[in-house]
This record gives sequence, C-alpha cells and structure tokens, in this order.
Amino acid sequence: SGKPHSTGNSERIQLSGMYNVRKGKMHLPVNRWTRRQVILCGTCLIVSSVKESQTGKMHVLPLIGGKVEEVKKHQHCLAFSSSGPQSQTYYICFDTFTEYLRWLRQASKVASQRISSVDLSCCSLEHLPANLFYSQDLTHLNLKQNFLRLNPSVSTTRGLSELQRFTKLKSLNLSNNNLGDFPLAVCSIPTLTELNVSCNALKSIPAAVGDMHNLQTLLLDGNFLHSLPNYLSLSFNEFTDIPGVLEKLNGMDKLCMSGNCMETLSLQALRRMPHIKHVDLRLNVIRRLVVDEVDFLHHVTQLDLRDNKLCELDATIFNNIEVLHCERNHLVTLKISGYFLKALYAFSNELVHLDVYPVPNYLTSMDISRNHLESLPEWVCDSRKLEVLDVGHNQLCELPTRLFCSSSLRKLLSGHNQLGRLPERFERTQLEVLDVQHNQLLELPSNLLLKADSLRSLNASANKLETLPPATLSEETNSILQELYLTNNNLTDKCVPLLTGHPHLKILHMAYNRLQSFPASKMAKLEELEEIDISGNKLKAIPTTIMNCRRMHTVIAHSNCIEVFPEVMQLVEIKCVDLSCNELSEITLPENLPPKLQELDLTGNPRLVLDHKTLELLNNIRCFKIDQPSAGDASGAPAVWSHGYTEASGVKNKLCVAALSANNFCDNREALYGVFDGDRNVEVPYLLQCTMSDILAEELQKTKSEEEYMINTFIVMQRKLGTAGQKLGGSAVLCHIKHDPMDPGGCFTLTSANVGKCQTVLCRNGKPLPLSRSYVMSCEEELKRIKQHKAIITEDGKVNGVTDSTRILGYTFLHPSVVPRPHVQSITLTPQDEFFILGSKGLWDSLSTEEAVEAVRNVPEPLAAAKKLCTLAQSYGYNDSISAVVVQLNVTEDSFCCCELNGVPPPSPGIFPQSVNVVIKDRPTDALGMPSSSSGMASEISSEISTSEMSSEVGSTASDEPPQVALNENSPAYPNEQRCMLHPVCLANSFQRQLSSATFSSAFSDNGLDSDDEEPIEGVFTNGSRVEVEVDIHCSRAKEKQLLHVPVEASDEGIVISANEDETGLSRKADYSATGTIGRRRGNGSVAPQEGSHNLIEVAADAPLRKTGGYFAAPAQPDPDDQFIIPPELEEEVKEIMKQHQEQQQQQQQQQQQRQYQMDQLPDYYDTPL
Repeated sequence: SGKPHSTGNSERIQLSGMYNVRKGKMHLPVNRWTRRQVILCGTCLIVSSVKESQTGKMHVLPLIGGKVEEVKKHQHCLAFSSSGPQSQTYYICFDTFTEYLRWLRQASKVASQRISSVDLSCCSLEHLPANLFYSQDLTHLNLKQNFLRLNPSVSTTRGLSELQRFTKLKSLNLSNNNLGDFPLAVCSIPTLTELNVSCNALKSIPAAVGDMHNLQTLLLDGNFLHSLPNYLSLSFNEFTDIPGVLEKLNGMDKLCMSGNCMETLSLQALRRMPHIKHVDLRLNVIRRLVVDEVDFLHHVTQLDLRDNKLCELDATIFNNIEVLHCERNHLVTLKISGYFLKALYAFSNELVHLDVYPVPNYLTSMDISRNHLESLPEWVCDSRKLEVLDVGHNQLCELPTRLFCSSSLRKLLSGHNQLGRLPERFERTQLEVLDVQHNQLLELPSNLLLKADSLRSLNASANKLETLPPATLSEETNSILQELYLTNNNLTDKCVPLLTGHPHLKILHMAYNRLQSFPASKMAKLEELEEIDISGNKLKAIPTTIMNCRRMHTVIAHSNCIEVFPEVMQLVEIKCVDLSCNELSEITLPENLPPKLQELDLTGNPRLVLDHKTLELLNNIRCFKIDQPSAGDASGAPAVWSHGYTEASGVKNKLCVAALSANNFCDNREALYGVFDGDRNVEVPYLLQCTMSDILAEELQKTKSEEEYMINTFIVMQRKLGTAGQKLGGSAVLCHIKHDPMDPGGCFTLTSANVGKCQTVLCRNGKPLPLSRSYVMSCEEELKRIKQHKAIITEDGKVNGVTDSTRILGYTFLHPSVVPRPHVQSITLTPQDEFFILGSKGLWDSLSTEEAVEAVRNVPEPLAAAKKLCTLAQSYGYNDSISAVVVQLNVTEDSFCCCELNGVPPPSPGIFPQSVNVVIKDRPTDALGMPSSSSGMASEISSEISTSEMSSEVGSTASDEPPQVALNENSPAYPNEQRCMLHPVCLANSFQRQLSSATFSSAFSDNGLDSDDEEPIEGVFTNGSRVEVEVDIHCSRAKEKQLLHVPVEASDEGIVISANEDETGLSRKADYSATGTIGRRRGNGSVAPQEGSHNLIEVAADAPLRKTGGYFAAPAQPDPDDQFIIPPELEEEVKEIMKQHQEQQQQQQQQQQQRQYQMDQLPDYYDTPL
C-alpha cells in the first residue's frame, strides 16, 4: 500500500546527517546514545535503526502537530516528539551549534503546520494508513480510486469505521473503491457537506444518511441502485423512468439522471415536480417526449438532452426555457419557445428547419453548426442580444446583410459552407471575430476592413481569394486587427502592401499562396508582429527588415525557394524557426544564440553544409533538426517507401506529441511508423516513442498474426508505462509494413493499430481509405461497455472527467472503463496505393480525411507533405501540439499478387524510350558483394537502349517518340494463362519474376518527360524521378554453363547500365571461384577491389571512368531491389562518358555483330522485352 516510490524523493530531503541519537525518555538507563543516520524529509523525521545505521530499517516520526524542544542538560541537543496518545520522542545531539540552529528552525516550522487537505487518490490503498490520523484537523479527504473495503477483519484503528474521528471533515471522496455497502461511519460526521460514493457497486442507501443535516451534495453515480431514501444523484444507473419518490424531495432543484436507460420522457412526471428547474437527461436512449395534454412547464429553465436518439423535438411546452442542449441527436426539425431563451446548443444533428418563436430577445449564444441548413432563419438577425453565432459546417450559400449590421454580434463562425460571396456593402459592424474559412469566396467585401473597426481576428483560409480589401483610404488607419489567417488562397504580391494598414497585427498566416516576394519596406511597418507563416510560396528571401519586429517569436517559412538565411537569429524573443524544404546553402549565426530559441528546423535543404563549430553551437537548441549525412552505399529504405514527418508545439510551447519512423525495421524489407499524442503531457509520448518499436520487435518473434502481435504490443506497452501511466495517458497509432519472410519478393502488408484519436488514412486511387477508428462516447458499443463498468461521463464528454477516449494508453486508474486494446486493420498494398498519413488528434480535428489526401497528393516530397498538413491545421485554428507522418509508396505490379483477378493490372506509365539496353545483375547475398560460388551462375536481361536516349535521361530531354514494344513470341516465359508477376506459371525454361529498379536524378524534369502524351512502356514503372524496370531473373541451373559464357559486367553494386553490351574485351569467362576482397571506399560512393582481383567487381575510381566498352558503375547497394542514384555532381561527367561512348559505336560494329552471333547460338536466349 501507499504511493509508488518516486525518484524525486531526494528533492523532499531538507536536512540529513550522522548524529548521536537516543530514543525514549532521558532518565531510563536502557536507552543509550547511538550514532545513526537522521533525515528531515517533508513533514517527517527519519531515523535509521541501531544495528544498520545507513542501509537498514528506518523509523519514521511524523512531526505535524508534534513538538521540537531544546534539551538544556545536553549541549546542542533537541527533542523531537510526535503528536497523538502514542507519541514517541527522539533526542538528537548535533556536532556544531550551526547545525543545531539549522535543525531547530526547520523542524519547528514543520511541527507548527496544520494539514487541512489530504489527497490519497490512486494509491492502491487496502486500508487507511496509520499516520493519516495524526492530524485531527482535516477538512478535505480524497480517497478515490483505491481498494478500500468494508472488511471487519481489518484493525479498527485503520478501517473506514474510524473516519468518524475526523470531527472537522467537510468533504469526503470515496468513489471508485468498490465498497459494495454504504460506509455507515460517515453518517456520524456532523460537519460533512459533500460526500462522493460513486462507482462503488452500492445496491442500497441507508436511511441514516438523513442524519447528515449539513450535507449539501451526495453523489451516487455509477452504482446498482433501484431505490432511494430522500436523496438523489442518479446518473449512470439503470433507471427506465423518473422515480416517483423524487416528487417528495421539495428541497431539490436539479434532476440528474444522465446515462440511464430511459427511452421516453414523460412530461407528466416533470409536471408533478414543480421544484425541479434543471433537468439533465443526457446519454439516455430517449426517442420521443410524451406530452399527454400537459400544460406549459413553467418551472423548467434548463434542459439537457444531449446524446439521445431524438429525430424531432418540440420544446415549446417549456415556455420559460433559458438553456437548451440537444447536441448529437438525429434532429431534423427543432421548435423552441423564445421568451426567455439565452443559449441554444444544437450542433451535430441533421437540422434543415429551426423555429424559435417569439424572437429570442435574450439569446446571447447559439451553436447550430454541423447540420444541413441551407439558409439562416430570419429571426436570427432580429435577436438583439446575440453575441456568439456558430453556423459552420452547414450548406449556407449566403449570409443576410442585416446580420453584419447587428450591434450586439461579436463572434461569427461561418466556415465550411458554400458561401460564394459576403454582403457587398454594409454599415459599421461590431464584429470582433470573423471566420469564413473553407468557402468559395473570390473576394472579401471592399469595405469590410473599413467598417469593422472592432475586428480583432479574421480567418479566410481555404478560399479562392486573389486580393484583399484595403484597411484605410488614407495614411491613418483605425484597424485593430491582430490575427489574420489567409492560408491556401491565390494571393499574389499585390496583397502585401495592403497589410501595412494593420499596424497592430500580431499573427499573420499566408502560407500556400502565390507570393514571390515580401518587400522589406512593408515588413518594416509590421512592428508588432509576433508570428508569421509564409510557407508554401515561391519566396527567395525573407526581408532583413524582419529585425524591426522585436516581438517576433515564431517564423515559419518552409517549402519556399529561400537561398539566404534570414536575420532571425538577431531577434531577442525568437522561439521557433522553420526553414525546412528550401534551398539554403549556408547560414550565418551571431556569437550567442537567442536566449529563448527552442526549435530550429533546417531539414530538406540538400545544399546546406554546416561546419563542426556551427553544428556544435546549434546542438544547444532544445529541438534542432537537420538532414543526416548519407551513409554511402547503405541506401536506407527500400524503394517501395519513403517518409517525412514533422512535430510542432502549440501556443504553450510544450511539445506533447512524438513521431516514430524506422525505414529499416527488423530488416530491409520492413518499416514501422508511429504518432503519439499526450494531449497536455510530455512524458507519455516520449516513453511511447522510445519503447514501442522494441516491444513490437519482440512480439514479432512470438507470432506472425498481425492482429495478435499488434494487440500484444499495446498491452505490454501499457504495463511498461508504470507509474507514468497511472494518472497520465496518450493516444497512439502504429503502422507496420512487412512482407512474407518466405517470399522476399512477395506482397507487402500494411497493418495499422490505434488507440485514442491518432489515426491513419491510406490514399488509394486518389481516395482516402481510413485504417483507424476513434473510440469515443459516440460509439454505442463503447458507451454500453462504459456503463457496464459503472464509470461516469461528465458534461464535457470525458470518462470520469479525465479523457474523451475509451481506448487509450495509460490512465490505468480508469481501468476497466478505459482500456489499451487497439483497433487493428491489415491491408495488402497494391500499385494503386500512393501514400498514407499518420496524424495526431489536432490534424484530424482540423482536416477531413478527404481534404488531407487532396492537399498532399501532388506534393512530391514526403517531408514537404507532412509540413503542409501541419501548417494547414494550424492556419485553420488549431493551436496545440500537432504531428504528422507521410509515407509515400511505390508498390509495383512486381510486388503485388493479383492471381485472383485472372490477370495482371496495367503497368504504370514509364519513362524509358524505345531502345534501352539495361544489364541487371542479380546481387549476391554474401557480405562482400560477390557472386555466390555455390550458385555458379549470373542472370542477365537485355533490351535495347541507345546512348543518346540514355544521355537524355541523365541530363537532357527525353525522346518524344512513343515506345514500340515487341513481345518475343518464342519466349516460353509468357504462357497463355494470365498470371501475376509474383506467381508465374512454372515451365522448364520460365523465369522467376523479381523486382529491380534504377533511379536517375534529373535537374530538368521530375519524371524525365517533356510532354504529357507519352505512352506507357510495358514493364517500366515511374514515380517522380524514380524509374523501376521490370525484369525476369533466370533461375534455371540447366543453362548454367551457357550463361557463364555470356559476357557480363558485374559490380558489387549489383546494377550496371551500359549503352551497348557488345564491347570488345568484355567476353571473358566469369570466374566465380575468385574471392577478392573489397578495397577502400571512393569519393563517389563506390567500393573498389584490390587490383589483383579477378572477380566480377570492376575497379571504380573516384568518378566513373571510361572503359573499353564505355560504362559507369553505380554506387554500392545493399540489395538488388534497391535504387541506383546518380549524384547531381556527377551528372555532367556521366554525360561526357556517354558522349565518348557514342563516338565509338561505329568502330565497334564488327565486334557487335560477332557478339550477336554468339547470342543467337544460345537456345531461347530469354530476351525479355520491357
């Protein structure tokens, strides 16, 4: 029992030392002086035992209410005594007078304290600790979430029956202890005003509760009560109607029966209770109201019908209603009495008609968002005191002009509608907040900013704006605008000068527009600017006059063309700088970094090179991100996936999210990605990020079932959270890509598992395919499960007021209501799968799955895509921590089984021109990159490639001629039966289909094509600048000798691209028994063997050298499926080599014919057309 031990106990130690100690009365000779360890920790004196002075048993003496006295008979001696009838005394002699005074002052302060409030919740207590009774002055005692029982066997000095000793107790919380019976002892506490015995499996309430005359609040939620005395708080029980006994409780004015089983609401029962003013019936299953000719119910002023099953509601019978809650029903029509109506909340329904009569002149707040309204009721404009109006997520096409002329309206939220325009001209408005995001606005009213003198915040993101209205017609301006969000529009440089009409602007978001420059003179006038986001434009520089913005703390300018590092490091208040995905080549830093700088992101700048001194300085920043240097020949992730991620802290400057990315998880053919969201805590996301991948790796060794190992991972993670997971929790989503280990070239499977509100969405054929599920109160099965476990859902929709997710990691004190069991879904990846997104709660609260997929579908780089998602969410209004991971996929037909479809899907468009000669060697699996001596064979596939076209692909324009592909009719690799590439028909001379890819970097085109009318080439697949060539790898040993005579050019990289395979001097026989060792690594990333080696590895210099046949060797690759990339700095040299090779073609015609003759002599040469 007791609280878990904390590593922070040392922080509570105030004084400690080795002193002479004597226990008990001074005149007794049996008590002797002994040198012991003494510690003053918190409110207790801790003295070690006699025998083991430092490591043995420790005696604890509570000092609160006790005494600390001087002992005059001994020098520098103090007497420490505890309070209570069984008090103990320790005498301690100090070595110096200084220590004596220090202990006297500190201990006297502790002894003089009087504790009035004690919190022992979530401490796993089975009985009350003895030291709890040392202080009799307690007024507030919290014992919830323990294991207390009404057990007679427990000592009477530590049982619940002793609670009556606290004669001054006012508040007692015994909830969630599973008591079973009501503790009668609390009825003897005369001062008790608040008692909570919720969730204790109580079946009855004794009549003795009537003796507590001062009791004002009695909470009985989450029990098994079927009857009551004269008290109530009946939420989350099993009532099907309103108990008649409530009619006798005339002192009660609030009826709380949420979370019960009521299907109908009888208004006759309410009529018989005229003392009831507030009715709370949320989270029932009410489908209709039974009127039965009831007169107006004048006494009910607040009615809460949230989360029921109502399809229509006529609440006009409550003619004095002031506040009505009817959210999350299925309402199509709603009628209300408006005489005294002050607040109406009806969002998340299906409303098409809303009638309030008479006009509600006292209405101040109305939320009717997320409905099906096509127009705003006229009476809304006549409401004279309306201050807040939320009509977002409807189908409104226009807003009435009179609405903007209201003298009371302060906040108007009309985003996510179909507004094509706002009222053209209107008189002065008192609006302070205007949100018109996600509409179809081409422009804002020309006099909007002239007439809205009080406007502080304007969000017009996600529209089609091309210009902005002026804020003033002269040099003087009255604008007090502080927040301006214009992200995702069509704004140009012409709009920037208009911003100077808002000198008090603090937050400016203009990301993803068409800005090409930001004039320095305009930036200089925005002196009060604190946060700016101009990402996703075409800016080449940030003006140096940003130095005038002395209050600037956040600069976000990723995904631009910025070449010069801005002067942001001179700003004293700067905290966050994001310059990722730009064209920076160097940065300039002051001698000392800004004192408040916490985040600096420089990733996605391929030309940026930092020296050691600069890196050492920047590593002092709490969150510094920069691209890691490439690992030479270790290419990292396979070509089938690549990822980018981002994390952003919110306005509280706490990063409560974390992302996980492992491109090479377990082996090179698996990957693991994750996003974790701790809501408002930092500890849990960090623990999940550091631990979860290791747990999953262990579970993969135990089972291969996707659902089983994912569920086990989350359950084991729950245990490993330990004490951190008792009162804290976090959402999590994991995505694991794997393949069948028995079939290395087989299908890839994506398995997603999530708890909480972190989710995954897959883009397939341009459409979102959700792979996650958010378990919240709106899920009927989850609500039913929570009710069975007698948990309480508070008015803010949270389990016991803690979390709104019913399945989440952590929060172990809420078990079994809140569990860590994830939703698991597995799917086989196909060539139609483009990418998938993992996002935290903030991402999916701000963007729909459709919008998120559409926003990044055309973004080539996954890092830029992840950045864009977070920027959009922040511009749309989310201001807490947020994280996103985007994983781009390149699944070809070679890694997708479609046998069940009776055919092969059509290939993706390719970029190889008509005649391309590609020689692809099967990469051996030994560590040295050598062909296996046991295999005794090499594999080769030939097609035609012209050197001019190869040169074109490397650095020039591609051929515009459409490809002409001819199949070899005599080839036995193409039987009549249609099969997939993974499982071809196995004939005597058939091939085993495998994947190989060559990737080229071009500075002129993303895909190597200059026109959109290029026809696809069979067997060639492209995604951006990556080219994948479909080839057949021969596996038959029958042709081993013949294939050994075929001239081959092998390298340790496994891929050689040649302009013509018939080069003189290359027809030597491959010696597979050679075991030459790899030599030093060259500057171009290749690995050269020793000169005396006669194996298949060619000698590579620091740059591709001209050979007799003219070729270049690719950098070493770890796998034949990996990519071949030409570094940008070598492109010119490669083109020169190709040019030289082209000049030699005429001289080599004779040798070419001879080679062709040799190949024709081979039966069925297996010429596989691309």
